[in-house]
Amino acid sequence: MTEYANKERCLDYLAKYAAKDLEGIKAHFAEDIILRDWKIYVEGKEAALRETQKNFAAADTIEISVLSTYENNDTVAAELKITVDKTEVLYVVDVVAFTTEGKIKAIRAYLGRGNA
Repeated sequence: MTEYANKERCLDYLAKYAAKDLEGIKAHFAEDIILRDWKIYVEGKEAALRETQKNFAAADTIEISVLSTYENNDTVAAELKITVDKTEVLYVVDVVAFTTEGKIKAIRAYLGRGNA
């Protein structure tokens, strides 16, 4: 595994999320993934995909700007500006943990706020 392999995997996941590419996201998820944010907690690939599909259905467009990233051995933290339907702006930190095979085993998302 290259030094920045997980960062590239994380950025690819975020690009697929913004494109609402559920099949692409499915390829990134480990079978026992844990997905947690300020509203939900689910375990398992199928449950995580269902929650992701709900988010896609609720939004016409999703834009993700990566503001900064930090990586260690098996985790990437990404500070994001997410714009939903060109009007709702969310500042989020995703902490994405990977298996040794490079699959996403956990996503923990934390809602922040902008400067306003």
